[in-house]
Amino acid sequence: MTDGPFLIAVLGDQLTPDIAALRHADKANSIVLMMEVADETTYVKHHKAKIAFILSAMRHHADALRMAGWTVDYVRLDDPANQGSFTAEVARAIERHDPRAVHVTEAGEWRVRAMLESWATRFAMPVTIHEDDRFLCSHAEFDSWAVARKQWRMEYFYRAMRRKTGLLMTQDGKPEGGEWNYDAENRKPPPQRDLLMPRPIRFRPDRVTQAIMTMVEVRFAEHIGRLDQFHFAVTREEALRQQTRFLDEALPRFGDYQDAMLTDEPFLWHSILSPYINAGLLDPLDLCRAVEKRYREGKVPLNCAEGFIRQIIGWREYVRGVYWHEGPDYAQRNALGASRDLPAFYWTGDTDMHCMAQAIGQTIDHGYAHHIQRLMITGNFALIAGIDPFQVHVWYLEVYADAYEWVELPNTLGMSQFADGGLLGSKPYAAGGAYINRMSDYCGSCRYDVKQRVGENACPFNALYWDFLIRNENKLARNPRLAMPYRNWERMAEEDRAATRKQAARFLDSLA
Repeated sequence: MTDGPFLIAVLGDQLTPDIAALRHADKANSIVLMMEVADETTYVKHHKAKIAFILSAMRHHADALRMAGWTVDYVRLDDPANQGSFTAEVARAIERHDPRAVHVTEAGEWRVRAMLESWATRFAMPVTIHEDDRFLCSHAEFDSWAVARKQWRMEYFYRAMRRKTGLLMTQDGKPEGGEWNYDAENRKPPPQRDLLMPRPIRFRPDRVTQAIMTMVEVRFAEHIGRLDQFHFAVTREEALRQQTRFLDEALPRFGDYQDAMLTDEPFLWHSILSPYINAGLLDPLDLCRAVEKRYREGKVPLNCAEGFIRQIIGWREYVRGVYWHEGPDYAQRNALGASRDLPAFYWTGDTDMHCMAQAIGQTIDHGYAHHIQRLMITGNFALIAGIDPFQVHVWYLEVYADAYEWVELPNTLGMSQFADGGLLGSKPYAAGGAYINRMSDYCGSCRYDVKQRVGENACPFNALYWDFLIRNENKLARNPRLAMPYRNWERMAEEDRAATRKQAARFLDSLA
């Protein structure tokens, strides 16, 4: 071992000042290595705004680390000497600095984890991979929870996380208000247009971000998305400003309308914080405590506070646990045998289905759509149309600024596409046009008639919903949560059922 410095690699989703690999390091004898590499920008064709956000946030974080006293070796994507991968750039850094050892915080994805685990052998030096303790539930803790149960349900995992954190718990260990979950109060249809609807802060790109945007437009010209709408925070300070804006202005009505959708309103009462949480600019537990504080001060209703906290310490932690517990082959699961190609309009938004055009259009514009648009519009359509779930997974990973495989894959493959056969969700999230009409104003501006199942103007979701159930009857009919729709199908006249199947077949043929 040399007497050289410690080399501490910080990855693009580890933009946290006290990330585990840095927390106990000696600034005077350490070099922080940050790397923009081609492999990470092109392993899927990420949205232009996603690439610009991450690279700008990385460069600003490097500046913040320098201001805090760290020595930072920063490799830019457009550096002519850049070798294009984490491993190759660590090798070059070892040549430059002759370190005594390498430290890094564990990766968020199986693909990158394999790289990190190869470094000790490849470089013939000590490599310490630190646990990422920004998460509440360790891998071992989730594995212990999972193996003790015949059937997994997020609700019970969520309750364990509530007890562990004490969030929204009474002094005698019971859930605040007497209930664990107030989701039943969080399904209100969209309100009338509200001139006082909160608006997220639109951050003006600084010189660093503008330079990155120029590079992205040239280097990733064929990737989906646009940059003239770029609005993301790229520093911790900016992210905290958006957090405060959400807490003060949107959280008090977030729960009520978290499932609502309105034409040309991409944000509504949502936080727009997930890109910053997943990149490390915001601390999820600190955010949840701030939400709880607003509730205890009487500024936020319980259903709003609980609904938001459940998304963070419930779903976010749960899907991470599923991702790591199930292993890298999870991405290949296809329990329903869906095999159609993803339609071309997923990349353009060019479709007469107004709900799809809205969800995809704002995705192209902003690299963002909220969870119901992802689950019950673009995801629902892919599910009932029988689209190959791996293609759906890749699309979601590409287009959303908050998408990293550990969080996106279980949400897409498991919850949205039911491709894991019910491991993550107890039933497929399939629905016809009536659900979309109830939770949005989309249908009123659509060329299709949401009340028609067959005919030239019939809403495609209606026939596709029934066709999905019948195509998969041998796999789904025994699901108790689907007993009613299957009974309703049996009550239909034979000619209506035949017409419905033909309607679906004609529409699916038009996608080819």
